[in-house]
Amino acid sequence: MPDTNSLDDDLEAIKAMAEVLEETGLTEIELDRGGVRLRIAKTGTTVAMQAAAPMVAAPQPALAQGQESAGGAADLSGHPGAVTSPMVGTAYLAPAPTSPPFVSVGDQVSEGQTVLIVEAMKTMNEIKATKAGKITQILAKDAEPVEFGEVLLIIE
Repeated sequence: MPDTNSLDDDLEAIKAMAEVLEETGLTEIELDRGGVRLRIAKTGTTVAMQAAAPMVAAPQPALAQGQESAGGAADLSGHPGAVTSPMVGTAYLAPAPTSPPFVSVGDQVSEGQTVLIVEAMKTMNEIKATKAGKITQILAKDAEPVEFGEVLLIIE
């Protein structure tokens, strides 16, 4: 039978570590004490599941405008100028709500230029142009969730 005092101490440590995760916005924390390792991690599965429904529906209207058929989604994911989301998060097309967008359809961009932001875990991640060219489609919607690997825009 396990020592209940030790088990209570372990539970208190787990609770304290979980509070640190919430307060700091970290996704995982690990503690190694006397050969005993305790690791706590947040997976964010609930957020991803909530975002899944809008993400499937959001790109479809943009694809319908730029493509003749719904089969265009597969074509866009393999497009050499596709800029995809490196993470699950929220896309922002401008640096601030009252600022103009980073780019618009028809704009010329250079490789490495910031084209939008994906916020994940309260961190703003700049998404850069993967090549120089002209923005032909912007599939991401401002302040809408995006999934990992989702095509955000096309550069030709």
